[in-house]
Amino acid sequence: MRRLTLGNGLRVVLDPRPDAVVVEVAVHYHAGFRADPVGRSGLAHLLEHLMFQGSARVGRGEHHRLVNAAGGHANAATFQDHTEYYQGGPAPALERFLFLEADRMRGLRLTAEALRREVDVVKAEIRLNVTDTANGGPAWTRLPGVLYRNFPNSHNGYGEFAELDRVVPAECEAFFDRHYAPGNAVLTVTGRFDPAHATESIHRCFEGVPARSSPVTPTLAEPAPGGDRREGHHAPLSCVHIGHRLPDATHDLASYTGHALLARILTARLRTALVARDRAVSAHARCGFFGPLLAHAPDTFVLTVTHRERTRVDEVLHTVDEQLTELAGAGPSPAELRHTTSRAAAETWRQHDSFTTRVRLAGAFEVLHGRAQLVDELPGLLAATDAEAVALAAKRLCGEPRAVLALAAGGPS
Repeated sequence: MRRLTLGNGLRVVLDPRPDAVVVEVAVHYHAGFRADPVGRSGLAHLLEHLMFQGSARVGRGEHHRLVNAAGGHANAATFQDHTEYYQGGPAPALERFLFLEADRMRGLRLTAEALRREVDVVKAEIRLNVTDTANGGPAWTRLPGVLYRNFPNSHNGYGEFAELDRVVPAECEAFFDRHYAPGNAVLTVTGRFDPAHATESIHRCFEGVPARSSPVTPTLAEPAPGGDRREGHHAPLSCVHIGHRLPDATHDLASYTGHALLARILTARLRTALVARDRAVSAHARCGFFGPLLAHAPDTFVLTVTHRERTRVDEVLHTVDEQLTELAGAGPSPAELRHTTSRAAAETWRQHDSFTTRVRLAGAFEVLHGRAQLVDELPGLLAATDAEAVALAAKRLCGEPRAVLALAAGGPS
């Protein structure tokens, strides 16, 4: 990988893959929904939508049309601490992709009409993914409010309808000006391209974007819970989300990867203890609400079990505690560890073999941790994780307070 920084502060990661026939371009801004202002939950995600409503030289809806006309694809996503915009397609389309991202980095066409339209689109997305779902929606919409207390960490990043309705164009413009400066972004290019030609094109497209002061990172640190925290709601299906704080990957990556292996082992054990015995429908543990290394600390170890109505929440928690206690004491068996590490490494390599996934993760790892190379290093780190690291991770979870969000069947979410 090659890096350069433009005069306006934009950081660039070049990841040439000579054997590819496509090119992928991503821009990651170092601001996600933990940057939402108090009283304006969902603003970061709303702005993601507005970024496709037109810029200086590109009209509303034209971004997708121009990418599709080149035989490509485009999309975007908002996470806790970053927002990503990415597109890919045939290698000759590189210049077009760079132009489109540079044009909207300069500024947007923010109108009251476009804002109201996109607020309605976001509301429809929330209904589809949260309020109208059988399990009450993904863990990241509700569990943070149980585990954390300060606004950046605890609020629902999708946003509350009443707060979205009150957003005005000036607030979107202020958020854009504050967080979408070149110095607060990383441009990543991967796939088939000539680095010298790409560098020349990047300078031509992005150097003219005016520099602006980068924002102060929101304060995320907060005291650890003094004890377990628990909340209950209704949903069509019975489900329990359990959350623990993770170690800071920036300062203790080895411990973090130990938790990543623990999540896989715990998933397999709970499927045997709960799903195979018809006490639950599904069980899954993971590092991070959106995946490993995709957030600053505090990050969250998440365990979700959709269980039978006849299975009480305390039974699920007891089974989780049993498995964690056993792993903390004895660690995984040699065969269990060997199977898990090899599978984790192989699956991660396979995921990162997708150029779209690669550009998205390389840019995210760079903007969050300053280490785009983690996209290549992570499979090896998982493969090298030993039984002691897994046992230590289990012991850490056994000894720390957790958040429990219990969704009981029999009512609306």
